[in-house]
Amino acid sequence: MPVTNYTLLIGLLVFAATSKAETLEEAWNSALADNHQIKSAAADTRASEQQLYSAQGQRLPELNVSTGYTQYSQTPAAKATFGGQTAQFNTAQDGSVKAQAIASLPVFTSGRISHSIHAAESALQAANANESSFMLTVKMQVAEAYVAVLRSAGSLQVANDHRDSLSAHDTDVQNLYGQGVVAKNDALAAAVELANAQQQVLQATNQLDIAKAHYNQLLDRDLADAVQLSPQFPDKPQGNLAELSINALGLRPELVVLSQQIEALEEQAQSVKAGALPQLSLNGGYQYQENRYQVYQGLWMVNVGLQWKLFDGSTRHNSAALSRQASSIKEQRDDFSSQITLQVRQAWLDSQEAAQRISVASLAIGQADENLKVTIDRYQQGLATNTEVLEAEDLRTKTHNNFNNAQYDEALATLHLRRAMGVL
Repeated sequence: MPVTNYTLLIGLLVFAATSKAETLEEAWNSALADNHQIKSAAADTRASEQQLYSAQGQRLPELNVSTGYTQYSQTPAAKATFGGQTAQFNTAQDGSVKAQAIASLPVFTSGRISHSIHAAESALQAANANESSFMLTVKMQVAEAYVAVLRSAGSLQVANDHRDSLSAHDTDVQNLYGQGVVAKNDALAAAVELANAQQQVLQATNQLDIAKAHYNQLLDRDLADAVQLSPQFPDKPQGNLAELSINALGLRPELVVLSQQIEALEEQAQSVKAGALPQLSLNGGYQYQENRYQVYQGLWMVNVGLQWKLFDGSTRHNSAALSRQASSIKEQRDDFSSQITLQVRQAWLDSQEAAQRISVASLAIGQADENLKVTIDRYQQGLATNTEVLEAEDLRTKTHNNFNNAQYDEALATLHLRRAMGVL
């Protein structure tokens, strides 16, 4: 009964040692290029850019051109008395054209425009950070699917080795039974274990196919496309838990989104409040009124206008509502900061645990392989039972599965740690 002495890691490296093996970085690039969530976030960013341009445009002159034709039912006229005699004369035509072109430039707005621009700038920064957050989320989804494919491939490799080992053992037992060396019970037990191993191979194959389909779906590919991946992952961030937690609070884009949303709302509140304060504008242009009774039908004009809302029943409440929304988001930001610290701690602890499991499992693999080899030799010499051989094979398979899972648990924990820090 042959025993596989190589570790699962070597088997997985062989699995990926092809020029077609896709790296995690390549998978990320492919996913980000075609992901609809990323495209949606990018569109939101462009919309915020336009809102900023709109806010900045309030500082520019505004030119309004209008025209129209008016028809009266009677010709406008005036009545006057001269020397006791009453006279009536026309002052305008019964039908006339009126046109004007007026330019208006805000001179002083009590900060209304500047606060509006600052609010739009903060909203744009929030949109940019939100786009980065979406990218991290998509990358994490792809990374989890990537690890799932490699984990399933490792599980299938272990299942195949387990089946092959039991197949060889079944052949040996059947030969010994044919020679009358062992009891029929040994032959039956070996055959049942082989059938169970074949079931495990079928299940592992199905799980691998599902994992590949999910991976292809995330990358917007045909679900049946071939998948070959390279088991290479980013390094674990350096530093102790306290340092990693502090760095995460400074790097997570979600916190940037919330902070900029708070600033945008506060600036909007100030802009609304400033709208009730003095607003000074400079106006000028040309007005034309068709009227043959008028000496000058076209006139140039200039005007300095002042508007001041001494009483307004809504402006103060609108400003207060925006300020309350900002306070609400501040509470959300503080709560999310606590969540980030928890995420970093959990991922860091998971990584530490998986690393220790890898160390233990790597030592156990050699011991389990040697134990199976010794047990087979003893069985062939009549010093061990068939049950002991099957138990040794199950133990070896469990050890290889433990090593496979520990490897990818550590890789996944490292990826989760990087995601929690905002540096995936």
